[in-house]
Amino acid sequence: MKKVIFTEKAPVAIGPYSQAIEANGMVFLSGQLPVDPATGEFAPGGVAEQTAQSFENIKNILAEAGLTTANIVKTTALFAEMNGVYAKYFDGDFPARSAVAVKALPKGALVEIECIAVR
Repeated sequence: MKKVIFTEKAPVAIGPYSQAIEANGMVFLSGQLPVDPATGEFAPGGVAEQTAQSFENIKNILAEAGLTTANIVKTTALFAEMNGVYAKYFDGDFPARSAVAVKALPKGALVEIECIAVR
């Protein structure tokens, strides 16, 4: 029915959840903070650098599932200075997206991105 997707090339979950779950040809990725899995620390820099690290984590989780960012159909992300970096991770049509405002992200992150991908 459902399959847990896990890779060491993305940060481990900091709570009781999975990096991603696949069900019925859809892959649901948990929100990806800009944590470098090699160091366990946030990517140095501001919103642009943290957006890039969050997307690198997303790419690695999708790769573990045999997918790429081309398979993403929906994202939810903070809407800020991230648009320039965000656009570089898609070729052609952009996925649907929600922008959210939150008081604070875990560990003081500037960016968190979640997505849904399909086979």
